Amino acid sequence: MRTLKTLIVAAALAFTGQANAASVTSGQTNVLLDVELLASVGLVLSGVGGPVILPGNLGPGSVAFPINARNAMLPALPTTFTYTAGSLAPFSGTIEHSGTVLFNEGTLEVGNFTIGFDANRASDTTSGFFVADNVTFLGVPLFDVGLPSALSAMADALTVAADLLVSAELAGVLGNAGLIGVDVGDALIEASAVPEPGTLSLLLAGLLLGGVASTRRPAGGARANG
Repeated sequence: MRTLKTLIVAAALAFTGQANAASVTSGQTNVLLDVELLASVGLVLSGVGGPVILPGNLGPGSVAFPINARNAMLPALPTTFTYTAGSLAPFSGTIEHSGTVLFNEGTLEVGNFTIGFDANRASDTTSGFFVADNVTFLGVPLFDVGLPSALSAMADALTVAADLLVSAELAGVLGNAGLIGVDVGDALIEASAVPEPGTLSLLLAGLLLGGVASTRRPAGGARANG
């Protein structure tokens, strides 16, 4: 009986620790780029490709990239981002997107972006999140995400607004180290989410164990009275 109680407590504690876990399932990331600044460093915006939404929710001139589903099949990468409702952290995984941006009359294409996190990229001006390309510069971060100007981490939705800053990697490609950290636009993540399946499993396990314990309790009481 003591072993059973231990299992119940362990399940309850596990559920408490995971009760606020939520997983991104869909949505879009809106981007508004400073096209004049980009053109001044040799990146002239010439169009978009794939399932890009025009305009995005950052006003005229913005675009939006659909967030890939968690069960997306190749060639699309599935989104795996899980976070804690109410506080965001702790979190894990990535937010994957479809759609591309074309520069210089279509001679340069970047897109199918990944939003990921690397603690080593965090600073006084950067959050540690980054936007990586999966078309031309495979897996290379093009932008660092600045400190959020708005953040809402609810159980059914995640919203994050922040600046896009030129990464050291992109500055290297452009041959201009002075561009590192330069603000080239805004990003707005608008994601739908659901409770993490593991949370529901733990709850069901706790209820099951609790039910087993309750059915055994009268028998134990009878022995004690005897």
